[in-house]
Amino acid sequence: MGDDVLVVAGRQFRIEVPSGADFLWRYETEGMSCAVAPPVFELDGAPVTAGLDTISRVGDPRQLTNGVVEHVFRGNVAEDPSLTLDLVFRVADDDPVIRFRYVVRSEGVRRMTKFTGRDRISYLGLSFADVPSVAELRLSEWNDLIHGYTLVERAVGAKEFEHQMHMVGPVLVGDGGSGSVLVAYEHGATAPDSFLTFALCPDRRVELRAVKGNYCRDQVVSESHPYETVWMELAAVPGDRDALAAAYHGFALEHLSENAESRTPYIFYNTWNYQERNRHWNGRPYLESMNEERMLQEIDVAHRLGVEVFVIDTGWYGKTGDWRVSRVRFPNGLRPITEKLDRCGMKLGLWFNPTVAAASSDILKRHEECITSWRGKRSEPGPIWETEESHHMCLVSRYADAFVAESIRLHGELGVTYFKWDAVDQHGCDDPHHDHGGPEQSEEERENCYAFRLGPAMMDIARRIREACPGAIVDFDVTEAGRFVGLAWLSESKYYLVNNGPYYATYNLPIPPDQNWNMFFYPGPARAWICRASLEYDRWIPSVLFMTHYLPDEPESSQLINFASLILGQNGVWGDLVGLSEEAVARFGGLMARYKQVRDDITNSYPVRSGPLGGTPEVHEKISETTGRGAVCIFSGQAGRHIYVTQNTVAETWWHTDGVSVEIDESGRARLEADFTESGAQVVLFGVR
Repeated sequence: MGDDVLVVAGRQFRIEVPSGADFLWRYETEGMSCAVAPPVFELDGAPVTAGLDTISRVGDPRQLTNGVVEHVFRGNVAEDPSLTLDLVFRVADDDPVIRFRYVVRSEGVRRMTKFTGRDRISYLGLSFADVPSVAELRLSEWNDLIHGYTLVERAVGAKEFEHQMHMVGPVLVGDGGSGSVLVAYEHGATAPDSFLTFALCPDRRVELRAVKGNYCRDQVVSESHPYETVWMELAAVPGDRDALAAAYHGFALEHLSENAESRTPYIFYNTWNYQERNRHWNGRPYLESMNEERMLQEIDVAHRLGVEVFVIDTGWYGKTGDWRVSRVRFPNGLRPITEKLDRCGMKLGLWFNPTVAAASSDILKRHEECITSWRGKRSEPGPIWETEESHHMCLVSRYADAFVAESIRLHGELGVTYFKWDAVDQHGCDDPHHDHGGPEQSEEERENCYAFRLGPAMMDIARRIREACPGAIVDFDVTEAGRFVGLAWLSESKYYLVNNGPYYATYNLPIPPDQNWNMFFYPGPARAWICRASLEYDRWIPSVLFMTHYLPDEPESSQLINFASLILGQNGVWGDLVGLSEEAVARFGGLMARYKQVRDDITNSYPVRSGPLGGTPEVHEKISETTGRGAVCIFSGQAGRHIYVTQNTVAETWWHTDGVSVEIDESGRARLEADFTESGAQVVLFGVR
């Protein structure tokens, strides 16, 4: 090891960056030490290991808005003195999870090559020899059973290491011995499609490697054109995997993103469900209800239900691309609507498909070369929800700047702060004139680079909108497969996760006479089962980042099931609000008012779950360890009595639904007895009077 050792230390970690060592840097915590091997890049046909022979700090530490501090170190690459490597760390003093990435530069012009015919980067190497139990965490596994993404933990045993298998991740965890360790990368794709992978080695060493699209063949590396890696993460804690999951849960909520608004548990309403109902049940056009009178009526009810963000779905615009309010459907523009939202203290949200532009739009005329193409053929225009046919546009091109400008304009003119993005599929462009490869690259390589760069391009657009529009949230709809799902998007915003769940075709069932292909479209417990399935994420990543909509429809039993599900963190409401009875509005609004008293505690709490999804009982505990405030939601498929004792101590005041009794034991925990006369839900809110 050289003489220079730079240190970053917090209350739960220590980072050492030495010069001249056989590792690049080291992470230490109580009882554990993780030495991180340097990255390896292929430049001009030869692999270069970016170990450093000198190291120095670049500038002063930079304070970010989320309590995180950024540190940058720079060193000369020992194997190739013409190269420098920046190590960028983002850390919070009281958080064991750190983020890092590398930036490589060259004094002259170097080129990233693919001598083996595929991407050749090893981003890091790390030993898992001291943690006997290893698991892969997949965030992007599409499950047709629920028609949605879900988190899956898969054990990684000796045979996987012996056979040198590759894990999609994006998270790998190990526990046992003196503690637990986590390594992760921030990108996204629908598993098993992946652009990076964890390669397992027989000696229980793990390497994070590029798979495809990470760079273009002969991509220039120089002082003015550095290569920046994806962000990666590393953490270790002295406890077991449960302790690691709880630590990561807190990191994802507090320190992964600078966008605090995306972590705020607002109550969202979206108009789309009624648009679907009107189409399938009443035989009317999707956009018939998209008018001033209906929106004003819905705002009245939404306000009484406790909604805080009112989202107008597809049809508010005249044509895609130009994104101006339809004067056919809204002769007065949206001013009457925005004025009423202001009076009600509600925020405006609007639907967008950022990848389409109407055939007659001005934006298309100025960006015609940005239309996506495939195998030499430009994409043809297609229908967009009863509006003008539109071309598909490439966001990995200068079109991104135009979409940012349109979004910022709408914020200024209408006050929109919630941007719902829909229908952004990860694959589909190999055009040689965009920013994902040129004529010198193959069609396959250009398409892979497009798919790899689309996610970062989306994140850059969302960041620019957020920075220009105070309070803005860009919510990405991932209700279909083939989308950019992973940690990267969560570092910028949140997901719109579940729509209606499976379609009849998914289960090989005929579509019913009303032509409604959604199986779980109706009030009652079944749709809520599907929606709650996504709470699997909550063990590692807070449920507030995976918005799902629940129905306030009557009867009362259905309202209670949906309310009990919603307050576990997904916070979405939709349905035929205007069709609700006065009694139903008052009942649901009263429930939501109680929830708001403790929703911050619920958002910040770590989940405790007993029983399987749809089980009898299925119990969810979301109670703050520090305040004792929060909720216990008990679901049952049968009549009878269920007894549950909370894991956490509870606040001294509470509210509960009829049929529940609460007793506090000597330790401060609550013993709950919940009686069910039929299948349904019971709720106890602690810290509520």
